[in-house]
Amino acid sequence: MINVQPTGREGLYEVRLSGVVTDIDYEQMLMPALEQAIEDHDRIRVLVIFDADFEDFTLGALLDDARMGLRHWRGFDRLAVVTEKPWIRRSVLGLGVFLPCPVRVFPLEEADDARRWLSESLGAIHQTDLGDGVLHLQLRGQIDSSIYAEETEDLNAFIRANDRFRLLIDARDFDGWQGMAALFEHLKVVRDHYRQIDRAAIIGNSGWQKLAEKVLGRLSGAKTKFFEADSFEQAKVWIKS
Repeated sequence: MINVQPTGREGLYEVRLSGVVTDIDYEQMLMPALEQAIEDHDRIRVLVIFDADFEDFTLGALLDDARMGLRHWRGFDRLAVVTEKPWIRRSVLGLGVFLPCPVRVFPLEEADDARRWLSESLGAIHQTDLGDGVLHLQLRGQIDSSIYAEETEDLNAFIRANDRFRLLIDARDFDGWQGMAALFEHLKVVRDHYRQIDRAAIIGNSGWQKLAEKVLGRLSGAKTKFFEADSFEQAKVWIKS
């Protein structure tokens, strides 16, 4: 049996599975509810709770599950799974690396923690116009795709006002992307605007951030430079010089 309920929070839904879940449960309950939710909100966050009495999927339900995932690959913004079944935990963690959204698994007694994780902001992007065509971007925590969506208009407004610009990218507190969707959004931003960059400085403390500086330089033809985390002021002087 499957029960789908909105939580009262925008784009956040809870799905409960109990007993034996069949293809009829998927076709009549889960798929219509989630498809309507994605149509209404474009991207949704879902809490999936496998109750203590959950037993198994039928083969038909497994096939429907696969079809649902493929059809709405980009419709999920974040997914939390609550279960005590080791095989479900292993399956979710194994498949999670291929999903386009952040995924976490919680035990039954931590269902409230799962709800908080779905609701909280995992990261942030702060944009500051430093004048003379210089944009300071601060990346904090783990960035998900919804954060890119929120910041796009401010970024586009800055770019409309500056045919050519310089980027001061502060990645000292950046922990990476939450899922493939966030990474794709990041690449889209780079793809759309990289040819307008005159100069870019990346401030960070990781080897891959040094590599990102070199890749950005190759793509854009701009002057780029990497600065260690304790060299923020030197980076500001260089980006404005």
